[in-house]
Amino acid sequence: MYRILYLLVMSAAVATPLRADGIPAELDDLPGDVHQAVVVETTGKAAARVSGWERNDAGPAGGGAGWTQVINPVKAVIGRKGLAPTGEKREGDGRTPSGVFALRRAFGYEEEVPTGLVYQRVTDRDFWIDAPGSLQYNQWVAGDVPRVSHEVLRRRDNLYKYAVVIEYNANPVVPGMGSAIFLHVWRGAGQPTAGCVAMSEAGILRFLQWLDARRNPVILLR
Repeated sequence: MYRILYLLVMSAAVATPLRADGIPAELDDLPGDVHQAVVVETTGKAAARVSGWERNDAGPAGGGAGWTQVINPVKAVIGRKGLAPTGEKREGDGRTPSGVFALRRAFGYEEEVPTGLVYQRVTDRDFWIDAPGSLQYNQWVAGDVPRVSHEVLRRRDNLYKYAVVIEYNANPVVPGMGSAIFLHVWRGAGQPTAGCVAMSEAGILRFLQWLDARRNPVILLR
């Protein structure tokens, strides 16, 4: 049975049931002000498919009756070690965290990208700190190359040509619980990540064009 992964959820890592109308039941549990949800279904240890769901403003507040699938499932990959149960993700363990996380920010290599998220172009002076002992752990920094372990956001392999920040371990930041979790371009089908969720360039662009910060989008990882 497929397990529903919502890049932004909250319960135990168990299979998510569907309602009789085919809508993921966990959409019913989202706050009433959440109007967009990215739903990830695992289809293997590190394989997944991702779809986009939107709440109809005419639907009942806080209920799932108003949800409509607006982006059909696209193939994706997750961490090479699969999903970490809620609260068990650790830095460098190769797993994708479970839980409910906001989607507010995006970044990439182009000056502008059509998206309703807050977007910033990255240069070779943009980095993400992944050293648990740093006061800037799991934060985006700009300037000279950091003296602690970090990720370069302007990668030569174009994995971050288009990316969305998954607000995991963000408020508060807990040292060692994992960092730099993004939705980004994949290396290719069947090639898992170090913990992020990745898909084709066409796929990530489709989600970027749809996501709108004003609609409080979430991603559910289950």
